[in-house]
Amino acid sequence: MEKTFNAAEAEARIYAKWDDAGAFKAGANAKPGAEPFSIMIPPPNVTGVLHVGHAFNNTLQDVLTRWHRMRGFDTLWQPGTDHAGIATQMVVERELAKEGIARKDLSREEFLAHVWAWKAKSGGTIREQLKRLGASCDWSREAFTMSGAPGAPEGEDGNFHDAVIKVFVEMYNKGYIYRGKRLVNWDPHFETAISDLEVENIDQPGHMWHFKYPLANGATYRYLEKGEDGEILIDEERDYISIATTRPETMLGDGAVAVHPDDERYKAIIGQLCEIPVGPKEHRRLIPIITDEYPDPAFGSGAVKITGAHDMNDYGVAKRNGIPCYRLMDTRAHLRDDGAPYAEAAAIAQSVANGETTLGEMEVDALNLVPDHLRGLDRFEARKRVVDEITAEGLAVMCAADDPRLGLKPKKKSGEDAEAEEPSEVPLVEAKPITQPFGDRSKVIIEPMLTDQWFVDTAKIVEPALDAVRSGRTKILPEQHRKVYFHWLENIEPWTISRQLWWGHQIPVWYDEDGNQYCAATEDDAVAQAGGKALTRDPDVLDTWFSSGLWPIGTLGWPEQTPELEKYFPTSTLVSGFDIIFFWVARMMMMQLAVVDDIPFRDVYVHALVRDEKGRKMSKSIGNVLDPLELIDEYGADALRFTLTAMAAMGRDLKLSTDRIQGYRNFGTKLWNAARFAEMNECKPDADFDPTTPTQTVNKWIVTETAKARIAHDEALANYRFNDAASGLYQFVWGKVCDWYLEFAKPLFASGDDAVIAETRATMAWVIDQCLILLHPTMPFITEELWGEITPRDTMLVHTDWPTYGEDLIDDASEREMSWVINLIESIRSARQQMHVPAGLKVQLLQSDLDAAGQTAFGNNAAMIQRLARLSEVTPTDAFPKGTVTIAVDGGTFGMPIADIIDVDEEKARLEKTLGKLAKELGGLRGRLNNPKFAQSAPAEVVEETKANLAAREEEEARLKQALARLAEVA
Repeated sequence: MEKTFNAAEAEARIYAKWDDAGAFKAGANAKPGAEPFSIMIPPPNVTGVLHVGHAFNNTLQDVLTRWHRMRGFDTLWQPGTDHAGIATQMVVERELAKEGIARKDLSREEFLAHVWAWKAKSGGTIREQLKRLGASCDWSREAFTMSGAPGAPEGEDGNFHDAVIKVFVEMYNKGYIYRGKRLVNWDPHFETAISDLEVENIDQPGHMWHFKYPLANGATYRYLEKGEDGEILIDEERDYISIATTRPETMLGDGAVAVHPDDERYKAIIGQLCEIPVGPKEHRRLIPIITDEYPDPAFGSGAVKITGAHDMNDYGVAKRNGIPCYRLMDTRAHLRDDGAPYAEAAAIAQSVANGETTLGEMEVDALNLVPDHLRGLDRFEARKRVVDEITAEGLAVMCAADDPRLGLKPKKKSGEDAEAEEPSEVPLVEAKPITQPFGDRSKVIIEPMLTDQWFVDTAKIVEPALDAVRSGRTKILPEQHRKVYFHWLENIEPWTISRQLWWGHQIPVWYDEDGNQYCAATEDDAVAQAGGKALTRDPDVLDTWFSSGLWPIGTLGWPEQTPELEKYFPTSTLVSGFDIIFFWVARMMMMQLAVVDDIPFRDVYVHALVRDEKGRKMSKSIGNVLDPLELIDEYGADALRFTLTAMAAMGRDLKLSTDRIQGYRNFGTKLWNAARFAEMNECKPDADFDPTTPTQTVNKWIVTETAKARIAHDEALANYRFNDAASGLYQFVWGKVCDWYLEFAKPLFASGDDAVIAETRATMAWVIDQCLILLHPTMPFITEELWGEITPRDTMLVHTDWPTYGEDLIDDASEREMSWVINLIESIRSARQQMHVPAGLKVQLLQSDLDAAGQTAFGNNAAMIQRLARLSEVTPTDAFPKGTVTIAVDGGTFGMPIADIIDVDEEKARLEKTLGKLAKELGGLRGRLNNPKFAQSAPAEVVEETKANLAAREEEEARLKQALARLAEVA
């Protein structure tokens, strides 16, 4: 064997060997009549590259898949990619721009041809990267959510497109899908609706403007504002109501001003009209003052302008109160420049506000309430103009120039300006951080927009998805994520499924010249429905979450009743991130139940985030992103996989550091060295070895430990406790096998007894093989390499049968004896370390009282104990002399004389000095954590780091105090 495992050389070679042998194909290594196990990969975007979240998610899936395959299940890990409408269209548009071509220079068909060409060239990147991770998917079945779509080239001729279209048509005909006007997230760069998951909410410096909305006809009221203790803060007559806004340009579309029904300040003016303070004076609109539960009396003035077409919360208020929603912007987020002149549109809107006219939804949308001189402006330029006009008219709320809400320090003037008198009052424009929604790909501010879209009426299909989890047909783990699932579905809104893109499944609906809809799988069918009329197809495409919502059945060949669909559906397990419980998991539940009346999966394991070592979310701006491919290059895939698995504690985020990965690479090295030690001692695996036959206590003990490790590992994985499964194997392989068994075996190899040597060789060969088998799902590359290196085999490790031994191999007597021996050796080593006894020095051990079991254990293993504990001799005694450290074990007591070995007083002084410095450090850490200001203001990761630091220092203090107590005993 080579001295080390060369991961960089071996991994590609080993993966190619698996691939060539068809090791990952559905049903590979399945036993006759085997139970199926199927798992669906959450399809990464076809534009994607492997990030650490992918690495984590796919490692856990691969552990489960390899484990079930080795256990003889009929296993399928179904791979594939999502067509990623907006992301892919963006990538292709960028590529075309390099050639000076804009998308709109092309026909739809020409542009889609470019997309398919890009997909053929670059769309397989993430597949190859998943292979580097070791993902054992059945690549022969790789699916794509646009396979079989019109214009798809050869090789993309699956039927996923047919499935998507069939479901749309069926759901449309059942009344589950409809077209309507609702508020959506609108990306002005791509000019399309996007989902909440595609919106990044980012805190930025911003402003809140305060304006006066004058009461109609010069009306006034007494404004009385009180403090918490009932003291009067403001008592004045007002002819306006004050509102605050971060988006003044949307005031043009206000439909009302709302106050809370319990807000005493405004009771006298509820039902009155107030004036929107912008636009031509002669055409100022009046809007009603209404009540609603939404306004918070304690926030700002307690009065909220309601712009239903441009704010998610306002939309709800408008719908509850019958307030019109006036759309101000076009698809580029410029103020509209269409429709009738402002004077005419404002007069119609005023008639509606007065209760004289009622408009339909389409008529409301057609009204353009942007004043003529502002039409066509970009929204941010319009904002500046609106603010300037209101301020110039004197309708800005004023405040003292040094008001702290302004968030500004007065500027020092120089020269002629220095003599100018400072104004005593200025417009109230609060400087404050504001959460802005950005498109995650376009990086522009998202505009809530009232547009015509296609929707799934989720209220009609949600109940079966709720019942499936309530009844336990589908289990969601950890338990906390059931609550998230129920919260989303019990408060579900209609689902926007249309996107204004070209890349995607085009909506299968056609319109005649009168706007009548014809939904059909093909245009010919639609024309037949329309009686031969000329039709125009809806240009929108379906949201990718709609098509990926059919992933479980679509990848298995539905709507055809394929053997795979019959065998592997419902799938066994879904491994997914918590952030897409609603966007993907819940929608798959709803759609599979609506389409085939069955659950898509039996178990859902929801994992947390991978964070950096300080607990911070990985971010390019922070510079803490860990690239899994770079980590694989440096440490090998096995080390990264084992790290991710060992840290996958249920419900807890991972704090990933390169130190941890390096540590698990060392674990791989330890395993390699153990196999080399076995080879050097001529330990050759024997297929006929019976692990119940060893007679030596050491060999019976390691067989027992192996059986216990197998039982614990399987029980942990069966319950998705990945971290327990990995840490249990780590403790067994490194702790029991490498640290102890290899050492315990050395005297047996040197015994000169041929029978003992043969038994130990056979036992060690079997144990090393079991280590490889048990570790393979988590560390597949190094274990497969060792499996082939140790001896020629008929079967690769990937298809080796998983062991079934268990309680039958556990020998309680050998376990008790060797546990006693290990405990004694560790106690002696600990005492030596605490007392600073030189590592290479052999010391005397005194034996006091010891029961029969202890005497037997010591007698059977005396040579090993003396060698491993670095003892010169072991002497029985009735009493320990002064200067002896006591070492207690089950059934007796030992002592280690150290008075003549170390300077007790000097060692005591050293420990006391160290404890003194540590006490100061502990006091500082505790002081920070007990300070409420620190807990409130410090970043969460800093607080967590401080807590971890305190725990480590407290542990160190306990060790030092224990050592000091031993010294006091010696003295």
